[in-house]
Amino acid sequence: MRPLLLLFITMPILEMWLLITVGREIGALPTIGLVLLTAVVGLALLRRQGLSTVMRAQRKMEAGELPAREMAEGIFLAVGGALLLTPGFITDALGFACLIPGLRQLLLGRILRHVTVVRGPGYPPGEGRGRERDQDVIEGDYKREDDKHE
Repeated sequence: MRPLLLLFITMPILEMWLLITVGREIGALPTIGLVLLTAVVGLALLRRQGLSTVMRAQRKMEAGELPAREMAEGIFLAVGGALLLTPGFITDALGFACLIPGLRQLLLGRILRHVTVVRGPGYPPGEGRGRERDQDVIEGDYKREDDKHE
């Protein structure tokens, strides 16, 4: 059986078992409240860390650097957010693990060691591939006046 298929079969069974077990111990409403609370707290953390990651990526792009690590962090944050929105304690734990900066950096370091980022010749930061400065380009303002035919 393929590992991903096995994961999609076993994860819901484990989640239901854990939810039922916790529900027996603390009650149904507190269990539901706990699941909702972890989702709300997780999404607040996701929003904060997501904005921070986007800002770092923008600074790197403005400096002409490829924000590979920030893009990978963004993927981790998106996966973490999806896991936090999925009801259950196991998915919440995995989602929070994606949001913990130190753990995320450790996992990213291990993953990025196996990834090679190749960048083509590209263009230096600035104007990019636009028109050359020495071409005959006349810049200016204009106003369009429609002819009035009576």
